[in-house]
Amino acid sequence: MTDAANRTGTTRYLPPGRLSRAVNRIVAALTRRGLSLWGSRVLSVAGRNTGIMRSTPVNVLTLDGEQYLVAARGNTEWVRNLRAAGRGRLTVGRREQWFTGVEVLDDTRLPVLRAYLRRWAWEAGAFFDGVTAGTSDDELRAAAGKHPVFRIVPTPTPEDRS
Repeated sequence: MTDAANRTGTTRYLPPGRLSRAVNRIVAALTRRGLSLWGSRVLSVAGRNTGIMRSTPVNVLTLDGEQYLVAARGNTEWVRNLRAAGRGRLTVGRREQWFTGVEVLDDTRLPVLRAYLRRWAWEAGAFFDGVTAGTSDDELRAAAGKHPVFRIVPTPTPEDRS
């Protein structure tokens, strides 16, 4: 477990089932072709052990002019890889956005989680153990440690940095 996981208590991980994996493949294929479904992007992050780029579809939340990634399933592989690599790439079709992922560890993640649940409860609400967008701050705070949140800070592409 990483230091960030120790700080947030994020050890929970709910692996996707067969149906979820199939849906993820479809969403990723559509997103790669330029069709974003409800804010979908393909997230690519270097693997923490191999350095090979690993990709998965994610929902990008825009709130108050900032973009966020929320790990509804908990301490997923992409979360662990992003913590290790610190940066990743989001793509829709041919458009790509490189970013630094800044983990949000305090109560500033509560409005992000609330907005995420408001937008994607139909898709991800089952992973929040009954917590909803209308849940009290105390209940949401208790659940927050199970769902890592990253603020997306755009950065230059690796080619631009050299």
